[in-house]
Amino acid sequence: MSQQFDVIVIGGGPGGYIAAIRAAQLGFKVACIDEWKNAAGGPAPGGTCTNVGCIPSKALLQSSEHFEHANKHFADHGITATNVKIDIAKMIGRKDTVVKQNNDGILYLFKKNKVSFFHGRGSFVKAVDGGYEIAVAGAQNETLTGKQVIVATGSNARALPGVPFDEELVLSNDGALRIGAVPKKLALIGSGVIGLEMGSVWRRLGADVTILEGLPTFLGAVDEQIAKEARKAFDKQGLKIELGVKVGEIKTAKKGVTVNYTNAKGEAVALEADKLVVSIGRVPNTNGLNVEAVGLQLDERGAIVVDADCRTNLPGVWAVGDVVRGPMLAHKAEEEGVAVAERIAGQHGHVNFNTIPWVIYTSPEIAWVGRTEQQLKADGVAYKAGTFPFLANGRARALGDTTGMVKFLADAATDEILGVHIVGPMASELIAEAVVAMEFKASAEDIARICHAHPSLSEATKEAALAVDKRTLNF
Repeated sequence: MSQQFDVIVIGGGPGGYIAAIRAAQLGFKVACIDEWKNAAGGPAPGGTCTNVGCIPSKALLQSSEHFEHANKHFADHGITATNVKIDIAKMIGRKDTVVKQNNDGILYLFKKNKVSFFHGRGSFVKAVDGGYEIAVAGAQNETLTGKQVIVATGSNARALPGVPFDEELVLSNDGALRIGAVPKKLALIGSGVIGLEMGSVWRRLGADVTILEGLPTFLGAVDEQIAKEARKAFDKQGLKIELGVKVGEIKTAKKGVTVNYTNAKGEAVALEADKLVVSIGRVPNTNGLNVEAVGLQLDERGAIVVDADCRTNLPGVWAVGDVVRGPMLAHKAEEEGVAVAERIAGQHGHVNFNTIPWVIYTSPEIAWVGRTEQQLKADGVAYKAGTFPFLANGRARALGDTTGMVKFLADAATDEILGVHIVGPMASELIAEAVVAMEFKASAEDIARICHAHPSLSEATKEAALAVDKRTLNF
């Protein structure tokens, strides 16, 4: 007999598990279905973010940064460290432990909030009176019925045509997180978030890293001034980035991979590497969802079609996160998950796409919110700009990391903050102040007049806001 629920969530990633927990908190009887497995075959909720994305990549970035600091920067602090080595197996093991702790934490939250968890693949069976029948294919096949269904099935790595991932030589983000030894030469296709973060990890550990990018500009979505500053830092570190390339045939052999491409000058190049990471974006995951059974509408990209409130074309069916339009970011999925649960409860869930922060966790970190200077110019918006370098920030000097700057963009007439862009230490944390300010429609002067702790990196934010009106306190 089918088990009855008020809300069924298909997918246990950031959008799904957050939606399930919030719906349960609002008094609904909730089920969450997720098929991710750990090495032992047990449940591993958390989706791409927890298992092969945000969380494990940050664990490796932290480990590799410690290794680089010990080898290259400890001496600046009077610390002598000789014969520093890296145990890759232990590093990967620590990463796996961090992932499992997050998996277990989600399962604990389900139990605490009385969310019924089902381990397996969820799919539509049919519409029934008052809801939908959902099949769970797992160790025990089950059938659930829900009045409301939230689809949060995430996304999959996009492969190059004719070059499937084998996760041994040709790697997705998953394989890039499980490399068992430092490759002598590592090639990456795509200079986006995954390419830069994974390239940074293995460069720090000793790999000769080359990143190939088809676009003629570096980090085209980032403010141009910030992107140029980041590029200078990556070049100095030895991260080789080639822009405007056209990738041709890719050959694999026992000893490695050969990537044939044409560079920006039109020259034919054959790049030999031990491994190749392909990071050319992600595609919405509707595999096995059986959308045809209920007529759930997909767009030309394979994403589920939703309106501004994440409603699909079917009554009582919603979709959030990577499987719908908008940026493929874990925190965007979380916000949509909460908003949908609240809308089901008759409340007014809120997601502001204009204040969703973006972060690249390289060193230097890159973070931004709002519009870039090139976007404002293209839109004909009159604006003022202010910048402040970390080179002039006392805390940054004490940290030994003065790379980068903070940049403010404000409306020329009203002084309302239109965008904030940061490249430098702890940019991922500093951007939160800008997000809060923009949500409250703050002006650059508001930030300039707020007291910031001294010495702190946040003083660079205050100084950049002051610089919008050509002022400075010059801490």
